[in-house]
Amino acid sequence: MRLDKYLKVSRLIKRRTVANEACDAGRVLVNAKPARASYDIKVGDLIEVTLGSRSIRVKVLTISETVGKGQASDLYQILSDGSEEH
Repeated sequence: MRLDKYLKVSRLIKRRTVANEACDAGRVLVNAKPARASYDIKVGDLIEVTLGSRSIRVKVLTISETVGKGQASDLYQILSDGSEEH
């Protein structure tokens, strides 16, 4: 599955166009490298998304073309959400 579609389906980013723009701007890293929207996501990939002052790191657990709102968070495991104190 494409990175931009995964970000939308998992609801990490609400719209696919916004996900696409974030990838183009270099604000989405996969396995610590900037990734294009067309990157093919695999189970186990580490995704880091930075939007404004918010940053979140997740690990891909499963990939699904469609999921309900309640099951979207089952697609990934949050590693850090940028809100913790350092």
